[in-house]
Amino acid sequence: MTVSSVPTLDSLRTRTRAVLAGLFGPEIDDLPADAPLPETLGDRYDSLGAMECVTAMEKEFGIEVDFVEHDVRYTFAQMDRIAEFVHAQLEDQAAFGGPR
Repeated sequence: MTVSSVPTLDSLRTRTRAVLAGLFGPEIDDLPADAPLPETLGDRYDSLGAMECVTAMEKEFGIEVDFVEHDVRYTFAQMDRIAEFVHAQLEDQAAFGGPR
């Protein structure tokens, strides 16, 4: 993958929403992209739900999330932040030749 072949942020937002809908249900389709997931999804987005989200995003996009290096609580609290994080990770992979 080259940097120019990294999916657009808009397409990553769409895929992120689809991944989350698969985990948490179709009501994800109606949520604003900047909605706080822990508040919006309640008990479904507790620590286990957030972990499932991280794992699903790693699998979907072939990225690795470092719980020490990346601010997981902040990044995985909104769909927009998740998509932006994935975009940055894919750009890094394209530039450096693999997951960092």
